[in-house]
Amino acid sequence: MFAAYREKLFSREWFLNYTLILVGTFILAVGMVFFIAPYKLVPGGVYGISIILHHLFGTPMGLVSLSMDIPLTLLGIRILGRRFGAKTIVGFVSTAFFVDGLSLLWGDLPLIEGDALLSSIFGGAISGLGLGLVFRSKATSGGTDIVAMMLSKYSHLSVGRILIYVDSCIVLLGLLAFQDWKVPFYSWIVIFVTGQVIDAFIQGFNYNKAVFIISDRYEEIREKILFNMGRGGTYIHANGMYENLPRKIIYTNIRRSELPILQAYIREIDPLAFITVLDASEVIGDGFKSFQDL
Repeated sequence: MFAAYREKLFSREWFLNYTLILVGTFILAVGMVFFIAPYKLVPGGVYGISIILHHLFGTPMGLVSLSMDIPLTLLGIRILGRRFGAKTIVGFVSTAFFVDGLSLLWGDLPLIEGDALLSSIFGGAISGLGLGLVFRSKATSGGTDIVAMMLSKYSHLSVGRILIYVDSCIVLLGLLAFQDWKVPFYSWIVIFVTGQVIDAFIQGFNYNKAVFIISDRYEEIREKILFNMGRGGTYIHANGMYENLPRKIIYTNIRRSELPILQAYIREIDPLAFITVLDASEVIGDGFKSFQDL
């Protein structure tokens, strides 16, 4: 979860982050109103509860969610301190506004009629995109995130694990409320797709590679990385487990498209080299993403 983060008022970053919040919460509301809520899907969080109450008693989803978000945020500030900045408050207030506004204009009809599965997938993807924009603005989504953070303070469980437990209980409430086994199954699809889209959006789609190279001919490989590929790297000093002799491990970050080139260089220099290649979802620094791009 993000701690409260302050930018200079009316700066470029300030306008960008609040624009991301408003666009993100509008997209989130589209996913809720057009795809998720009409099929009585319960995607966890305060909106899962508000969807249940909406279909049982006709209450407005946004207003009900707002009535839960406000006391949870106040309680969170009291227990956890001032971690929740103005952006989080703007986020859940604008979400409530957009959800009820779109509901008033559209009603309870699904955009994709007669296909709950397709609505679950698209609803999760659209909601994930909206939440991804909110998270990129360095805000939280409030709601059950705050509940999980408070429970984590008094337990040995991580926030992520508690959040899974809380959201799963809310999904099962949907089963009890609507007496339909399809509700939790479709709802878990929504939760899964939402999480995958958020991760992909925040971490990026084009993975870079982190490469570890063990070779006795490390100097020749270093020359290729520095001067042929224009990349940097780091020597890691280690000891081999078998002979307990000192070794040098080359650590470097490259783009995915550069991996075959590096492998060809290493194969030419030392066919006995040992290489480990890992996905690096985000690399920040010279030759990759800069801090200004965050």
